[in-house]
Amino acid sequence: MTKQFLQKLCCPFDKAELNIQVFSEKDNGNIYEGLLTCSHCKRQYPIIFGVPVMAPDEYRESQTELPFYQKWQHQFPEETRKILLPE
Repeated sequence: MTKQFLQKLCCPFDKAELNIQVFSEKDNGNIYEGLLTCSHCKRQYPIIFGVPVMAPDEYRESQTELPFYQKWQHQFPEETRKILLPE
């Protein structure tokens, strides 16, 4: 995902600005893995293989997102890890 494309995105639920954490980039500077977080509702949207997963909650598939969250769990605050990766 290019950084220029990122500037065009907003939260699909409340149209608020998105904050980004970049975890991995390609050699050309494109974002390969990261996390978008809504500044208002705090929903989180992973970027997996350069694609932001911004589907409505009921259409998101945990088996697709779980490996991403497990891989990058050390990047999340403790309270977020407890929500995303319950024991």
